[in-house]
Formats: sequence, C-alpha cells, structure tokens
Amino acid sequence: MARVFISSVIDAPATKVWERVRDFNGMPKWHPRIRDSRIENGEPSDRIGCVRDFHLQNGDRIREKLLGLSDYDLFFTYAILESPMPLTNYLATMRLTPITDGDRTFAEWTADFDCEPEMAEDLVGSIGTNVFQGGFDALKRYFSGR
Repeated sequence: MARVFISSVIDAPATKVWERVRDFNGMPKWHPRIRDSRIENGEPSDRIGCVRDFHLQNGDRIREKLLGLSDYDLFFTYAILESPMPLTNYLATMRLTPITDGDRTFAEWTADFDCEPEMAEDLVGSIGTNVFQGGFDALKRYFSGR
C-alpha cells in the first residue's frame, strides 16, 4: 500500500478555509487543476455517498464518492471510483485544524492506495505535488489576496 501525506499552514481561520473547500462539488472554484465537476443524480454535494464526476484541465475524467464529512471536525473523506491513474483502493482525507496562534489553519491531505510497486513512487509524488500541495498552494494564494 502506498501513502501520501501533505501538510501546510494557511494564513486564514480554519472556518474560512472550510467554507472554501467543504463543497464536494466545488473544487473547480479553488483547485487550479480541476476544469469542471458535477454531482451525479442531482444529489446534494454534502450527502454521504454522493458521487462527483469531474475533469482535470488536461481532460482526464475522475469519479469520486464522498464517504465522510464533518463540519465539527472539519474533514471530508472520499474514495476514487474511476481514474486514469493505475491505482486501486484509493481512500483520501482532507482535514483542517485551527491554529490558535495567529488564527491560522493546519491543513493535511492524506491518501492510501494500492498500485504496482514500481509505480508507487511516481504516483505518490504526483498526487502529493500536483493535487494535494497544488490545492494548498492555491488556497494560500486565495487567502493572501495574491
């Protein structure tokens, strides 16, 4: 099993960051790699079990299922159902934790998945850099006004 762990500090209150990322269908609004997204069957984007179907900027299609979401604990968990990436059993969580010193946010995004051993390093690096850190960097830019 491969594991990705990326963490970052965002210079904004955790509740404000949560407002930005909470919508399971809202990634195109904050993540630069996501072109479009829709929730299948017209379900609410915060209903556990809903499926988002989205495209990356390069046209690749991914489908993910929301498995958990907590407004109290500021996290969501999801699984990939379909992806062009050569992986299976992908389970990821984004979690936000308030940093009381300075009213900032500690953000962490993790994923575990299975893949061929020779693919693990590349997939971990790509997901960690392009998806997770890329998303955190976009959030940092947004909240800094840049």
